[in-house]
Amino acid sequence: MKKLFLAAIAIIGFTTVNAQDISDNAIGLRLGDSDGFGAQISYQRALGENNRLELDLGITSGNNYDGFKLAGVYQWVWALDGDFNWYAGVGGGIGSINLDNTPQGVDDSETFIFAAGNIGIEYNFDIPLQLSLDARPELGFGDYRDDLDFDIALGIRYRF
Repeated sequence: MKKLFLAAIAIIGFTTVNAQDISDNAIGLRLGDSDGFGAQISYQRALGENNRLELDLGITSGNNYDGFKLAGVYQWVWALDGDFNWYAGVGGGIGSINLDNTPQGVDDSETFIFAAGNIGIEYNFDIPLQLSLDARPELGFGDYRDDLDFDIALGIRYRF
């Protein structure tokens, strides 16, 4: 009985020591490369003690196209070491692309949807700054994005 009591105390102490510090809100930029959607405005909202929702909006204008992409990812966050956390999540999104070099009268726009996974690592500074590096594979459904795209991005966010 005494061993069971000591084991319970050790488990409670271990989970308390490893509690992560995720902020209620964080906003900033997610800089990566995914079919021309390199820079995204990124917002994170805590939904619980160890999970959150991340919304990313990318707007792009290239030589031959204009477009936007909105992604939403539900993430689980775990403490790694000190101020380092790692996270994984699933989600999806919607986007639209408008091609510029098409013949007159041809519909040159397309809306697409995609499913996404997410895995990454983040560091929370003592000041309200968060840096993250993540990978997000996206499976697109549509003529323009009917493939698997692998996005790697650096996130810079203000935590509040």
